[in-house]
Amino acid sequence: MNSIRFLTRVSAILAIVAGLTACGTTSTDETAQWTPEKLYAEAKEESSAGNYERAAKLYERLEGRAAGSVLAQQAQLERAYIMYRGGEKAQALSILDRFMRLHPTSPAFDYALYLKGLVNFNDNLGILGSFVSQDLSERDQQASRDSYQSFKQLIEQFPNSTYADDARVRMTYIVNALAAYEVHVARYYFRRGAYVAAANRAQQTVQEFQQSPATEEALFIMVQSYERLGLMELRDDADRVLNRNYPNTTLYEDGVGGKKDRPWWQLW
Repeated sequence: MNSIRFLTRVSAILAIVAGLTACGTTSTDETAQWTPEKLYAEAKEESSAGNYERAAKLYERLEGRAAGSVLAQQAQLERAYIMYRGGEKAQALSILDRFMRLHPTSPAFDYALYLKGLVNFNDNLGILGSFVSQDLSERDQQASRDSYQSFKQLIEQFPNSTYADDARVRMTYIVNALAAYEVHVARYYFRRGAYVAAANRAQQTVQEFQQSPATEEALFIMVQSYERLGLMELRDDADRVLNRNYPNTTLYEDGVGGKKDRPWWQLW
């Protein structure tokens, strides 16, 4: 009798343990019975509330559940936007590249290009950049070039897109920033007495970005560099072009860098 009772108790305990183990390993998906439309609505609501991590997970589920549909494409783009807003640039770009590879005829392709340009355009410096006020012209330009190419593709393929006008404005800014970057480097070389390098970098600016405001200082750096190198004929040529295009230039009085001549890292 005692043996039977003992076995009965052991069986009961094992059953309880098995039940607890099953409860501990089984997770319930609250979205399992949701329609794709409800998933999308919930994800939008979470995104609007700033709950990007939660929204991203919902969009990811929607992509799988509504695969092959327009709603799935929208979810993919929404997730890329969330990653962008959350500072996850690499993930946002990865999602967008995948979208454009899988859906080259999507009606939202122009938006994908625009968002890709935006992600790179707003590539920031993080906390260091906010402290030193370093601008777009003073850091690595690859992100800016990638941004430019995305905007360029957008306006070439979709000239009447809702995003085309804004893309054109951003392209102009990028061109001016790239030109300013070249002048920034030329100025760096000039101040360190590397006049050949300074002249070459300034000349590159003049050749590639003729309509940019930075061209004025690029020409002046060429004038000053050639003079220090004793290349008077080249100096006179650059001087002539500078005065013809910028007759009211004040750079001869202000010097290389102009009145704003201050180290980029200086806080005051």
